[in-house]
Amino acid sequence: MAERESFVLTRDVNIVTIPDGTPDTLSKGAIVTLHQSLGNNYTVVTEYGHMVRIDGVDADALGKEQHQLHTLVSETSPEAVEKNCWEVMKTVYDPEIPVNIVDLGLVYGCQVTAMEAGDNAVHIMMTLTAPGCGMGPVIQGDVEKCVRALPGVASVNVEVVLDPPWSREMMSEVAQLQLGLF
Repeated sequence: MAERESFVLTRDVNIVTIPDGTPDTLSKGAIVTLHQSLGNNYTVVTEYGHMVRIDGVDADALGKEQHQLHTLVSETSPEAVEKNCWEVMKTVYDPEIPVNIVDLGLVYGCQVTAMEAGDNAVHIMMTLTAPGCGMGPVIQGDVEKCVRALPGVASVNVEVVLDPPWSREMMSEVAQLQLGLF
């Protein structure tokens, strides 16, 4: 088993506890061990064994550089915006599972509607791996944030639905292979 990388926080950071999604703070000098660094967030385990998420804007407290999200298409037609939406949603991860939410099968749909002045409204339907997932609002917020930052997006509505319920069959073959389910 590979040894995990540990860090001493260089300043106080805001965190979200996993799995309940409660916001809190870790103090400067706390020792954390990196569990997962995917998308624009870091999942770490504290010296007391608690799993927490540190947002990418606080990467410097870990001695890391913030990940930069890039769009693949600069045009703002509804088709181009939809393509960009799917690409940036692939940068959003469940903090406990090393698979993006698109390959995990959590995103059911993305509808882009042209508005006046060349902007677009985006409506995303997604689900959670479990109905009571405490990280649900956090993941939903991550999706909204990354889509809202895209060129040509004027409004974003991320709707969490629980029907149909998520099951592992909804994962892509790549995700199932990655998690050893094949």
